[in-house]
Amino acid sequence: MVGSDRTAAPLCETAPAKINLTLTVRGRRADGYHELESLVAFADAEVSDVLEFEPGGPFRLEVTGSGAAQLARDAGGTNLVEKAVSAFLQTAPRAVAGAFRLRKRLPIAAGIGGGSSDAAAALRLLRHANPDLEARIEWPRLAAAIGADVRVCLENRASLMTGLGERVAPLVSLPPVWAVIANPRMPLSTADVFRRLKAPPLADEASIAQPPVPDFPDLRSLVAYAAEHPNHLEAPAKVLCPDIADVQAALGSLDAVLLTRMSGSGPTCFALFATADAASGGAHRLAAEHPEWWVRATALH
Repeated sequence: MVGSDRTAAPLCETAPAKINLTLTVRGRRADGYHELESLVAFADAEVSDVLEFEPGGPFRLEVTGSGAAQLARDAGGTNLVEKAVSAFLQTAPRAVAGAFRLRKRLPIAAGIGGGSSDAAAALRLLRHANPDLEARIEWPRLAAAIGADVRVCLENRASLMTGLGERVAPLVSLPPVWAVIANPRMPLSTADVFRRLKAPPLADEASIAQPPVPDFPDLRSLVAYAAEHPNHLEAPAKVLCPDIADVQAALGSLDAVLLTRMSGSGPTCFALFATADAASGGAHRLAAEHPEWWVRATALH
């Protein structure tokens, strides 16, 4: 019942890394934001933050894990979990909140949507703890209002994301594909990358056509689509963080790699592989050659 102060067993959600397989910047809107088109996939549970929630009582947040110190240093101790809970309680003031514990394992300001995925995980936990509100709240709209990537992270499956991120169309399926993800442990501001891009203004925002949702019958078709749709933020990001070129070159030298690219606004980059063994072997080699980098192998979904 809404407004009760009941307690329950702790709930848990993973907040997986978001990987932009493609990222087209269509142009700058009149409000200063950018119109985007991006094919997005997600890492598995091993490449994620972990969010626990104990329903009951006022909102509380504790952040631990390898990324906690970086979060406090680079973001002033703030994150999107607090923003998500605040937005939810503004919509449903008498809803059940409680204590959140965020184990931060993903790097900060990395182009893999860590904060957005954390916020989406918080919404999923709140939805679970308030079943009587599930049909009464427009969860996708609430997610989109929190941040550009939160809507697709709430979906948590391969999707085509357009607009500012508020329009999300899940793919029917994603062929089996694996990735090696690498970050040089150098945070990069998304706002700085967009400023460096200097995207031209959109001529007519109202006439923007929505692209069809792609269909990938096999891995070859997925790789071909990605190769034809680059990440427009890659060039400006490399100016601000030249290490990105080194990460991409190292990924490109791995055996059996199908495609290399930067994710989001960087500096995290990824390489695609056809098998789990190829990705695992590539990650092992890359981590040995560059122990200072954050390197993970994962299946994508």
